[in-house]
Amino acid sequence: MNFNTKGTGVALVTPFDKRGNVDFSALGRLIDHCINGGIDYLVCLGTTSEYPTLTEKETFAVRDYIVEYVDKRVPIVLGVGGNNTKELVTRINHTDLSGFAAILSVSPYYNKPSQKGLYTHYNYIAAASPLPVIIYNVPGRTGVNISAETTLKLAEDFKNIIGIKEASGNMLQCMEILRCKPDRFSLISGEDALTYPLIACGANGVISVTANAYPNMVSTMVNQALKGSNKKALVLHNTLLPFTNAIFEEGNPSGVKAALESMGICDNIVRLPLSNVSRALYNRLQSYVKEHK
Repeated sequence: MNFNTKGTGVALVTPFDKRGNVDFSALGRLIDHCINGGIDYLVCLGTTSEYPTLTEKETFAVRDYIVEYVDKRVPIVLGVGGNNTKELVTRINHTDLSGFAAILSVSPYYNKPSQKGLYTHYNYIAAASPLPVIIYNVPGRTGVNISAETTLKLAEDFKNIIGIKEASGNMLQCMEILRCKPDRFSLISGEDALTYPLIACGANGVISVTANAYPNMVSTMVNQALKGSNKKALVLHNTLLPFTNAIFEEGNPSGVKAALESMGICDNIVRLPLSNVSRALYNRLQSYVKEHK
């Protein structure tokens, strides 16, 4: 039941080929790129993976391929989220979780539940999951924020809810969670640009989009910050910041896929309703990649 959330997790993109199919060769290159770059764990089928656009068959194939290809080199966290609590519990109960260390469950989207509804939703997930659970708060995608009060109540009430990926961008909310949380509960940055300041406040790492492209820089920055080597961490934070801001300008994972194409890792292809980044942004990302080989 133990999973150490400390360090750098990567929210893996799903590469597609020029015919629009899942590109498993490119996915293998990406996994090797991340592991060789020193990351601590991978997140499979999180929101960055474009999983809402994958068929059920593709979802199973991607999930199984990642487990087989990683071959226990690093832990894998499985994204398991949805806005139908009953269906989500059924999915957890019928999924082979033997290759995974934890699940990451994004808060219900579109429904806009109350804080009571959010608490009860995660109650059911915690009861169903044989693995540790990481809450994912990303109100920019879901339309609802999990308050600090609700997060702390979940942390106190459910031993297998071990942390939260916090992507609200609200530093005051994050600091309140860090101030009051149990020692066993982790706050993980879900905003790449805020990783360094959040670690300074007590966060223990990041689940990163940027690290798809720059696993070594992100993981080194995180490790230096966790060790208290703030000067070294700040240099890397400032080096990465223009790239991190740029990849989110026109949607995720459109930006990071454009960068990954410049690196020769995967094609710059996303599925509708996402679209490719503009030529101007592509050129900026290409210039950054050339400067930071």
